[in-house]
Amino acid sequence: MTEIGIIGGSGFYNVGDNDRPAATSIELIEEISVDTPYGSPSDRYKALRIAGRDVLFLPRHGAGHSIAPHKVNYRANIWGFSELGVNRIFAVGATGAINKVLNPGDMAILDQIIDMTHGRPSTFYEEGEVYHVDFTEPFCPQLRACLIEASKTLAYEHTIYDDGVYVCTQGPRLETRREISAYSCLGADVVGMTAMPEAILARELQICYSTIAVVTNHAAGVTSEKLTVTEVKDTMAKAFETLKTLLTAAITTVEPHRQCLCKDALKDAKA
Repeated sequence: MTEIGIIGGSGFYNVGDNDRPAATSIELIEEISVDTPYGSPSDRYKALRIAGRDVLFLPRHGAGHSIAPHKVNYRANIWGFSELGVNRIFAVGATGAINKVLNPGDMAILDQIIDMTHGRPSTFYEEGEVYHVDFTEPFCPQLRACLIEASKTLAYEHTIYDDGVYVCTQGPRLETRREISAYSCLGADVVGMTAMPEAILARELQICYSTIAVVTNHAAGVTSEKLTVTEVKDTMAKAFETLKTLLTAAITTVEPHRQCLCKDALKDAKA
């Protein structure tokens, strides 16, 4: 059974398409379509073999980045993973740096989220049963530990930080200078548009979830430069191979048995 999933963010789509197994330890096995009670996921799931482990990959925005962040069907995406047997998800997301210590090309293995989104369906329990799920630690500590240990083995020209606070905005527009200033006061390190409700939906289905934030640019007002999508694409392209290496190394260290609290998220949570 495939128990590990990967969600690819902006610029991290074509995993397995052109990889040579001997060189990258990534092999495309098949593509799988899933119907869910919440509609269609962003794309077909790719069944991959990564370093001998069976993994499912899904591009969050669709293969051609045709789905805006506020239009992603997060419930269908996470439900589909669960239906296919996944109970651990590594996610990748492009972010802007709010913390001035961070520079384009750096990565952060996130440990906290500030949610500024609105109107996105964010629970599987809207009718009949109500659950108030503990979200004190939004990212699985076991998966974070796998990523942190894997990052120590990489030769990478930029810095990979073992923590970071992600503020999730609604999009698709970029933020104003004053918004970024306010998020900085709240303690945010990076800004993105997709970690919520993705993270809480995974928790509601008792799936372990962890995110690698790739810093693709400085956020609004951090520098005087105009923000462009081009710099996001360029930075993600440069980080692509490192991300694959990092994920491959992390996946090989995932233990067969979960010892975190994610697997018991619904215990004592029903209203």
